[in-house]
Amino acid sequence: MDLGIAGKRALVCASSKGLGRGCAEALAAEGVHVTLNARGAEALEATAEELRAYGVDVTAVACDVTTAEGQKQVLQAAGQIDILVTNAGGPPPGMWHDWNREDFIAALDANMLTPIALMKASLPGMMERGWGRVVNITSQSVKAPIPVLGLSNAARTGLTGYVAGTARQVAEKGVTINNLLPGIHATDRAVSLDTGVMKAQGITMEEATAQRQAGIPARRYGTAAEFGAACAFLCSQHAGFIVGQNILLDGGGTNATI
Repeated sequence: MDLGIAGKRALVCASSKGLGRGCAEALAAEGVHVTLNARGAEALEATAEELRAYGVDVTAVACDVTTAEGQKQVLQAAGQIDILVTNAGGPPPGMWHDWNREDFIAALDANMLTPIALMKASLPGMMERGWGRVVNITSQSVKAPIPVLGLSNAARTGLTGYVAGTARQVAEKGVTINNLLPGIHATDRAVSLDTGVMKAQGITMEEATAQRQAGIPARRYGTAAEFGAACAFLCSQHAGFIVGQNILLDGGGTNATI
């Protein structure tokens, strides 16, 4: 299927690896020019070089996008943004009594306030041109809370509430905003959480991974490539009637009827 977005310009955050890279690569494969962002310059430039093989323009901006200066850098580098994919690593796991005010502020900055700032900067131009796509990478935890991920539960649910109203305010201008809710994917985040299970239970890494996979009806972790493909479809010309939705990609892991 031709997604009809060749020649569009995208900003994809946290895209040197993992789910962000999966999204950036899927867009580049469709002929979208991409601005990549991550904190680590070396991994970011390596990804940029690989994506240039698709014959598109790829700009790499190494900075902390959760800061005002970082946001300014990526927005200036990206120029006209037709497609915005927001993404940030999740806050550390723990228990309710582990977190203080500073922990919550950091989580909100990364997983709620930064996506909002980038949307506020990008939406006016999209609306003026009569077309735009925003995809926020959130988490399955906004559908069903994960106890050890309370910081993520709180911050990402706040973003979800913001998107619910905003998406319906901009849709008439040809701009859609939707959220993709990943479950466990084979990324560094999965390794980190598997390691936590391993240490907490005194088991091997293989046992920890198998234990968590057993809780997924698909009995496996997702891949960055299939996540990226879903993102690219939401950014396509065919997805203009999908507005303000929260779409799970979790292998059936969230036990819910709706």
